[in-house]
Amino acid sequence: MWTVLAAVALHAITAQAPGAPRLSQHGSVTQHVGTAVITVDYNRPVARGRDLFGALVPWGRVWTPGADSATTITVSTDVKIEGQTLPAGTYSLWTEPQQEKWTVIFNRVHPVFHTRYPAGQDVLRVTATPREGAHMETLAFYFPVVDGTHAELVLHWGTMVVPLGIDVP
Repeated sequence: MWTVLAAVALHAITAQAPGAPRLSQHGSVTQHVGTAVITVDYNRPVARGRDLFGALVPWGRVWTPGADSATTITVSTDVKIEGQTLPAGTYSLWTEPQQEKWTVIFNRVHPVFHTRYPAGQDVLRVTATPREGAHMETLAFYFPVVDGTHAELVLHWGTMVVPLGIDVP
């Protein structure tokens, strides 16, 4: 009963006026890498002057890089992410940010609300080393490197840049 009431209250608090533009606009990026097609679908939160990592997004807690629904990644063929195999399919994408390293989590459950991490359903976890970059006001995923059967997928928000190496065998 309390869960239903909490869900109704949360919906009432976060609901926008009908016809109003969403604060976190939908985005997607698709890239061909070798024989694979990789697509990231996500809702793009905006920094709006907020402190992001270590504040809005706490260090050491699981977070989906996006808003509303959890971000998804679809790979058309098996790929290697940071040297580990990710089978073809669609996954919700989660992270556990740390100052020195991030854990990037590919989870079999999708669609799922962005605050409802489905523990125990992970398909793959990899480690990525973040770097600092120019300020990106709106969360973005992009592929700055694509070379034959190798690519780099980047998560970029604020000054945080988190690269993932992807190889197509």
